[in-house]
Amino acid sequence: MAEVSTVDEATLPRTPAIGLLELTSIARGVVACDAMAKRAPVEVVRSQTVCPGKYVVLIRGDEESVRESMEVGVHYAGGHLVDRIVIPNLHEQVVPALLATQPLPGLRAVGIIETFSVASTIAAADAACKAAEVTLIEVRMSNGLGGKAYVTMSGDQYAVEASVAAGVAAVESGLLLRSEVIPAPHPDLGKALL
Repeated sequence: MAEVSTVDEATLPRTPAIGLLELTSIARGVVACDAMAKRAPVEVVRSQTVCPGKYVVLIRGDEESVRESMEVGVHYAGGHLVDRIVIPNLHEQVVPALLATQPLPGLRAVGIIETFSVASTIAAADAACKAAEVTLIEVRMSNGLGGKAYVTMSGDQYAVEASVAAGVAAVESGLLLRSEVIPAPHPDLGKALL
């Protein structure tokens, strides 16, 4: 087995901080999104329903603004809050993978991390990218997944193994459903993953 070379975090390309709220109420989610956008200069990346009847708000901006906006969002979410996350210095691949716009240069080994919350999957995706050189294929939020979410990635087998391990370690206890590594995927699997 090849030796795992980790990535020097100081040299990683960065995106501003992100914050994500996951709520059980759609109506309260819309209210929280509005309050968050009004509170600080952040960009609303996603504000949408996800299965099963939940609502997510994803924002990005400088860390201080994201934290300030998230504070207000948590307040407005109240008892409807399912999960939340703030990630400063988000790896640049995560947002394109969330938006399903990440190019896939070629399918090599494949890694999959499946969780019970959108926030956990985003944390796993960020940790995976920071651990080794992989390409995120997609971060799929809960739509049509019964409330689950997952991230897929591709790269050299040793890098995918290291990235999946780091992603799994970033998921809060009880929220990890399963992780898998496919060392030599069939070429047609690429069509299924895109």
